[in-house]
Amino acid sequence: MARTYRSLDGVLLFDKPLELSSNTALQKVRRLFKAEKAGHTGTLDPLATGLLPICFGEATKFSNALLDADKTYRALLRLGQTTTTGDAEGEITAQCPVNVGQAEAEAVLDRFRGEIRQLPPMHSALKHHGKPLYEYIRKGETIERELRDVVIHELLLNSFSGSEMDITVRCSKGTYIRTLAEDIGAALGCGAHLIGLRRTAIAHFDLKNAHTLTELEAMEDTERDDCILPLQSLMPDMPRLELDAVQVQRLAQGQRLGLETGLPDGRVSLLGPAGFIGVGLLQGRRLAPERLLSAVAKQAAQAISRANIGVE
Repeated sequence: MARTYRSLDGVLLFDKPLELSSNTALQKVRRLFKAEKAGHTGTLDPLATGLLPICFGEATKFSNALLDADKTYRALLRLGQTTTTGDAEGEITAQCPVNVGQAEAEAVLDRFRGEIRQLPPMHSALKHHGKPLYEYIRKGETIERELRDVVIHELLLNSFSGSEMDITVRCSKGTYIRTLAEDIGAALGCGAHLIGLRRTAIAHFDLKNAHTLTELEAMEDTERDDCILPLQSLMPDMPRLELDAVQVQRLAQGQRLGLETGLPDGRVSLLGPAGFIGVGLLQGRRLAPERLLSAVAKQAAQAISRANIGVE
């Protein structure tokens, strides 16, 4: 019997398990919810666990905010060893005695707080001529990469055992935690690689509100659907602007509106009589549509069609 998929809009906070790729996790969740369209925000490696927001339907249109957002991780570093990949998946390339204490470890972490530069690892999905870097390294090729500026907003030492460091990192987009682990090991003089990684937050979303695959599979359909957050959960701090039905229709037809809103210039969350309709860009007294729900655009197109054939 063919599986029936449905139109579904919203965001699920998913706790990705170990040894599951982000795409495999996405497809499992999509099938479980029988959703026609779904996408994830922010890839996690198979050896990483934690928060993986999954956007259904119209939510995929507004997911860029999460891709660009700060992220928080709990990371476990093994000192005294380096690997080909910077994590436990690779082969050990060097071993060194660890002769550092907790005070020295704390002092080294201070060097990595704030704005730093990183060299993207070859074992990554970063594209070069349209292909991810890991495809080149599989063929034995090394591609020259440029240093990238990233920001480490917070870097805390949770525990230190002499051979392992447990840290919490809150960082800007584009930060490679594997590279950070290697750089910390180099600064300590003994080398290091990543042996555990768990994402605990993305922007305002927190892992404590996420659901595991086991939990979701045990739920009834209605209980599972209750886990889905509304579209506006993607933009909780964005100013809101309410529009009437006529304004919504004009905006959906691509027109700009002249309004006295009292709001600062920038992106605004738009609400119509039936609720959230999309995001607009406010510049002075002019409001332009940036991204609207498909249903809103469809209704506007139907209204234009009826007007053209003289149907009220």
